[in-house]
Amino acid sequence: MDESKHFAICVSNEGYEGTLELRKLYEIVPDPSAERRSYVRVIDESGEDYLYPNQWFFAVTLPRSVEEQLGQLIAK
Repeated sequence: MDESKHFAICVSNEGYEGTLELRKLYEIVPDPSAERRSYVRVIDESGEDYLYPNQWFFAVTLPRSVEEQLGQLIAK
């Protein structure tokens, strides 16, 4: 089972400026149902996960060591 974290950069936040910051890295929560509807589940500024349009985020591939370090920071 892949336990690494996945991340994306926010490239749009129209109408959600209080919960999403442009150019910020966000953790992605896997949600196949949301993906089929062109949404992505993101842990936003509230600290909770919510659905946002896929096109608002650009997925980034980080080295596993960086993903692990970010995951440890998020867990704190």
